[in-house]
Amino acid sequence: MLETLTTGFKNARDRLTGAKNLSEGNVSEALRNVRMSLLEADVDFEVVKDFLERVKSRSLGEKVETRIRDSSGRLRKVTPGQHFIAICQEELIDLMGPTGAELKSKKGVISILLAGLQGVGKTTVAGKLARHLKEEGRYPLLVAADTYRPAAAEQLVTLGKSIDVAVHVGSKDQTPVDICREAEERLETEKFDSILYDTAGRTVLDADMMSEIQEISTTVSPSETLFVCDSLMGRDAVNVAKAFHESLPLDGLILTKLDGDARGGAALAIKSVTGVPIKFLSTGETLDKLESFRPEGIASRILGMGDIVGLVQDFEAVVDADKAEQEAERLLSGNFGMDDLLKQLRTIQKMGSIKEVLGKLPMMGGMADQVDPKELLKVESIIQSMTVQERKSPEVIETSRANRIAKGCGRTSKDVTSLIQRFNQMRDFMSQMGSGKGPFGKLSGAMGGGGSLPFDQSLIGAAAPKNVKAEAKRRQAQKRKRKQSRKDRKKRRKK
Repeated sequence: MLETLTTGFKNARDRLTGAKNLSEGNVSEALRNVRMSLLEADVDFEVVKDFLERVKSRSLGEKVETRIRDSSGRLRKVTPGQHFIAICQEELIDLMGPTGAELKSKKGVISILLAGLQGVGKTTVAGKLARHLKEEGRYPLLVAADTYRPAAAEQLVTLGKSIDVAVHVGSKDQTPVDICREAEERLETEKFDSILYDTAGRTVLDADMMSEIQEISTTVSPSETLFVCDSLMGRDAVNVAKAFHESLPLDGLILTKLDGDARGGAALAIKSVTGVPIKFLSTGETLDKLESFRPEGIASRILGMGDIVGLVQDFEAVVDADKAEQEAERLLSGNFGMDDLLKQLRTIQKMGSIKEVLGKLPMMGGMADQVDPKELLKVESIIQSMTVQERKSPEVIETSRANRIAKGCGRTSKDVTSLIQRFNQMRDFMSQMGSGKGPFGKLSGAMGGGGSLPFDQSLIGAAAPKNVKAEAKRRQAQKRKRKQSRKDRKKRRKK
């Protein structure tokens, strides 16, 4: 995602490569590339104009520090181009921020009213939010308040069953307002501590439908009114959100389908134009694909520097942190076989598509579109055709063994030998990272090994924490706290 924006900032950075200082001339040239990419990404013209003015003013008005201390405390040389990119990142964060806030509650109950146009994915988002609240240790109730779209209630019931969350469905003769009022009454008798109202899609031009959702809002008085917005609509999404906000005060925005948007104009401009913060991003169809909005991560990806913190969060969602740390130490020692590789590949598959994972790695976003997702399946089939000994010690595989493995998985012997070569290169690479020696040793800090991050990352602190390992431990502590909270809530409900 966001490829259009990334291209513009990359070209701007390239223009400043080798520049000894930031001048009116080279900054204007660099910003010309940025301007083109922002407009191509369908960002509102006034937003573009204001952003460029702020970046130019700071670039020419601030003193360029030629040396800074990186995350390990060592002095590093800073180029004017890096100073320019640091300013761009800070301004991007300010433009999109703040970070997705915690959901507000009233008297301990989180009450969420979802609004949006038809077809933007509100019902799926309702399921994702319910799952999110359940993961936080809460006991949510979904409300099927869309009585207009055929099978809308049935879809919500199906989603509710898949995550073991109750769904309130009204009778055929009830209005959406009556259904929401009745569902709210269940909070007092059935100990639900959160409720999500999935309303019908509507347009600002439909006065009756807008009046209805205003009545629902007045009746249930939600703690959060969230507008679900299709990011593929670009500037239209921003305009619709603004119009909705004028009729129905919004507390936050949820952007859907951002993973399918190469432009990213909605993510960049919607908060600035509407004044309403983005709270969540919904990417993908499965119910686990909902993440709290982090402008730091989006800004970092726009600038081509990945999103280390986001990658850590994805990793933590599918593995046990303590076991992962033990495995990482073993991998960095270079002492692993094909079974370990297969395990890591399956972990990556759980984290999402290979395109998503690569997009969050520093300097790897451009490779995401070049990687064939089927390549992982090919590697998996080859490894599964090996014997236990061959998986443990791939160096024993010679021509006859390679031919046998190839026949067993429907591949060629060249595919097998190519995998072994790449595996050996990766094992050497990981060993060098773990030992801190060789050309790759300096990257060990990015893996939590205590060294410093690559310079562009240490210059722009918001792109990655000073110590990713420390950040992972902090998040793991939060995860344990949430787990304990879930246990406490279950005990209270039993009482």
